[in-house]
Amino acid sequence: MIFQCRGRTIDLSQPKVMGIINLTPDSFYDGGRHLDDYLSLAERMLCEGAVILDVGGMSTRPGAKIITAEEEVARIEEPLRRLIERFPEAIFSVDTLHAATARLALQTGAHIINDITAGTYDKDMFSTVASFGAAMCLMHIQGTPETMQHNPLYKDVVEEVYSFLEERIVLAKKTGVTSVIADVGFGFGKTLEHNYLLLQSLHRFKKLQVPLLCGVSRKSMVTKLLHTTPDKALNGTTALHTICLLQGADILRVHDVQEAVECIKITEAYRSRK
Repeated sequence: MIFQCRGRTIDLSQPKVMGIINLTPDSFYDGGRHLDDYLSLAERMLCEGAVILDVGGMSTRPGAKIITAEEEVARIEEPLRRLIERFPEAIFSVDTLHAATARLALQTGAHIINDITAGTYDKDMFSTVASFGAAMCLMHIQGTPETMQHNPLYKDVVEEVYSFLEERIVLAKKTGVTSVIADVGFGFGKTLEHNYLLLQSLHRFKKLQVPLLCGVSRKSMVTKLLHTTPDKALNGTTALHTICLLQGADILRVHDVQEAVECIKITEAYRSRK
């Protein structure tokens, strides 16, 4: 599968890695760690094999409040410009639910908008992305980051997430967004049970016929199950990445690029010999 994003192409015949660059003071794992060294972080991630860099200016950890577009832009505008100038060969994604932030990011040269609400928070998001011919990642969330873990409920989590993503993909394409990625939203309004049910049925989401992104890096799927902390969740993350890949994931969104790239190489070697 060849994925087009604003004049760039990503060959997804083998899975690819998206490296996370958080420009936030309060993200659940690395909040505040990379406010000054994001250029060196990006360089390391690209050297280790990341194809996409996902830049975020707002934490979406459980309990986090949605900040204004103005505050978000103030956090990412200068770093994003410097990142794109320094690494013109990279593909840049910007993690935002604000159309105004997306517009600034795309004017600066970003290729993908990664919206945790799949365009439901800001009615102008689809048209903004479409106007630049950019790609978009559509994620499922129940509630908002502030409320999403307050007793999330589903009758059938797999069916409900699938139906939501199917509907949003159709609407995005009708609005003119031609390149779409789907993300089931592990940890976003889901209990541990919901997350593992989605993981078990991940292969069903291939029927959406768009690339499938998985974001499980150091999340509560690991920490709650193993009674550990995000700092000690790399081994568990790699185990989850392996399952995601065997279930058909096309893109892994990660904090730890080298380990994810190695996971892909091993999984691809296994699959090629089946």
